[in-house]
Amino acid sequence: MVNFDYHSPTRLIFGKGVVEKLPAVMAPLGKRILLTYGGGSIKRSGLYDKVKGLLKGFEITELSDIQPNPKYDPSVLDGVRLCKENNIDVILAVGGGSVLDCSKAIAAGAKYDGDPWDLISYKVKAQAALPIVDIMTMAATGSEYDAGGVISRTDTNDKIGYMDEHLWPVCSLLDPTYTFTQPARQTIAGVADAINHITEQYFASPANDLSDGFCEAGYKTLMKNVRIVLDNPEDYEARANIFLACTYGCNGIYSLGIAPSGWPLHAIEHALSAYYDITHGLGLAILMPRWMKKVLNVKTLPRFVKLGVNVLDIDASLPEMEIAKKSIDMMYEFFESIGIPMHLSEVGIPDGSRIPEMAHHVATTQPLTDAWAPLTESDIAEIIEQSM
Repeated sequence: MVNFDYHSPTRLIFGKGVVEKLPAVMAPLGKRILLTYGGGSIKRSGLYDKVKGLLKGFEITELSDIQPNPKYDPSVLDGVRLCKENNIDVILAVGGGSVLDCSKAIAAGAKYDGDPWDLISYKVKAQAALPIVDIMTMAATGSEYDAGGVISRTDTNDKIGYMDEHLWPVCSLLDPTYTFTQPARQTIAGVADAINHITEQYFASPANDLSDGFCEAGYKTLMKNVRIVLDNPEDYEARANIFLACTYGCNGIYSLGIAPSGWPLHAIEHALSAYYDITHGLGLAILMPRWMKKVLNVKTLPRFVKLGVNVLDIDASLPEMEIAKKSIDMMYEFFESIGIPMHLSEVGIPDGSRIPEMAHHVATTQPLTDAWAPLTESDIAEIIEQSM
């Protein structure tokens, strides 16, 4: 068991109708709110009108059109400007993980006098941030229960995971019914994202029995319930199980007492979506079995065997290498069976012409030579090439 220091200050309010608690949650945080959201989905669902109705008496400034793979320019910069111009007290993020990730960067930038990219790129340590409350409408990133987010800067092809202890949401209101209308493509991408969050923490050594059990339960929960909601999008119990499994994704609960893995899948996918703006969860699902094949060896074999036996119900009496290879094949087949296109050429990367450039970008900005299964620049390029 590896030593750890764990703290999770975010209040989770989970279940049907919990958005009604919003005024009481917001009241202690101030009157001037920056309301952040993405496209028109919260307006089509009626959630926008509900939030505005609940917050009568508050002063609301709005930042809309936050995109998937949230952009530093314009969204973060616009949000910081609005906070400073309107003396904002608190940010309310309504939507998916990208809206909340963007809001976290805005919250830190609003309390900083320089270029907010200084904070996101870790050039300068944040000293403070505006408080953040969120209402999640998608089950995916787990940003509602962690202290970070991912921001893209298109002019430099950078996509950075920005973590800081000031960025924990004060409160997250999670009503699974708001995920009922989530399009199937977003549902499967969110589940793939969460499965990869678990994978980044499960494939580590040393590990421990409790962490492994938690990860294995997370895998099973997601893989079982995504099939249910694809057949019946309004199955509350299935949606609730997916939501909570996703919420735990990056909170640290899955990995208490284990060694860090280096998060190689996210490092590689961040380059893909920085260069081509593809859907994060889909990119991860495509990369995952190719990464598994690349890192499978005698040293890593026990992790694959444990996944195969404990999660995928493969016969434990089979030879260990056979179990491991079957595990990889079954994960590929699972992603394919829920509708994920399993080649990068199908999700917006037209050819492999920029593979060397992307592999170099990963190797120099997020080096993986010290990961649980070390990867060189040529290894990274091979994984991407095999994913095409």
